[in-house]
Amino acid sequence: MGEPLTQTAIAHEPLAEATTNQNAWIEVDLEAATANVRLLKQAMGTAELIAVIKANAYGAGAAALGPALERAGVDRFAVVWPHEGYMLRQAGVSLPILVLGHAFPADAVPAVRSALTLTCHTLELGQAISEAAGRAGVTANVHVKVDTGLHRFGLALDSAVELAERLRALPNLQVEGLTTHMANADEADDSFADEQHRVFKLAAERLPWIPYRHTANSATALRRKELRYSGVRVGLALHGVMPPNTAGGAVTPILSLRARIARVTDVAPGEGVSYGLTWRATEPSRVALIPVGYGDGWRRGLGNEGSVLIRGKRCPMVGRVCMDQFLVDVTDVANVAEGDVVTLIGSDGNDAISAAEVAEAAGTISWDVLASLQARLPRFYHRHGAVEAIAPPMW
Repeated sequence: MGEPLTQTAIAHEPLAEATTNQNAWIEVDLEAATANVRLLKQAMGTAELIAVIKANAYGAGAAALGPALERAGVDRFAVVWPHEGYMLRQAGVSLPILVLGHAFPADAVPAVRSALTLTCHTLELGQAISEAAGRAGVTANVHVKVDTGLHRFGLALDSAVELAERLRALPNLQVEGLTTHMANADEADDSFADEQHRVFKLAAERLPWIPYRHTANSATALRRKELRYSGVRVGLALHGVMPPNTAGGAVTPILSLRARIARVTDVAPGEGVSYGLTWRATEPSRVALIPVGYGDGWRRGLGNEGSVLIRGKRCPMVGRVCMDQFLVDVTDVANVAEGDVVTLIGSDGNDAISAAEVAEAAGTISWDVLASLQARLPRFYHRHGAVEAIAPPMW
């Protein structure tokens, strides 16, 4: 396995063999993703499952995961920016793709060409989409977002209703959807959703002709059946991670982050490791070098706080996380050697480290941990331990 990482070099190889020459890599379990789709579709009843794969599919790699989720049976896709939608089309996704975030009038032509559904927030954008659709000889769908209290993207109630009615009069344009977003969906007290729902219902009552309505992300979809409407926008749960304070979904994490030990060295009592020597050995110790750093998205705040799994045992991170590597204390693990597999996120033996655990140690949230994983980490897409596709590292 000395050749460079390519599609042809490792496709269909056993995962363990395909990663033998990798310093660090991400594994994406396509069978787990398929199982999550089945489970969530069953839980959502008649509501469509809108797969949110923004931010490179929460670190899992949208170009490969998107087509796999389409085959698994999701109903639609959602991204945040138009360019994410273009990339999904280039990857072969054929289902409807909703762009949840801001777009410019200049985005109208490529969006229509790629059959993207834009969230329209101005009449100027709507007119540009209408004109582009007319020239292409198609009818373009748009959605209108109501700001019900999050005060992020969207329009206040009266403005949203007014815009929707004006868009309705434009040729070659269909206002297909009405949407909003919950402000405290994963909080222990999510009662503000009641007020947001009240405002959204007012918009829906004034715009009864809009056929498709969606309000719920993963937490809201699982916690509040009344907010499922036509479709639910499921991101984190689809990736196998439950939002805080949310039950009801026995999903399986699809992403694991692993590396191989690059060096093992002895550290005498009193000696320190890594920049600033913030950790010093109190007894004769052994430390292992792990070739992952904040340049890969592994949080710098994990220094002296996080842990990893080696040979099924927990090993504490010691010293500061560098751009490309960090150190762990392996004193209590026998026979540790260069090339041993290290699990940063995922399971090893009878133990597992979740994205939520990493997030807690780093003082952040699971979404941040996953979405921060960088493209220079190669991604191996496997099913039952056999590699089906890869995304080579990008520099």
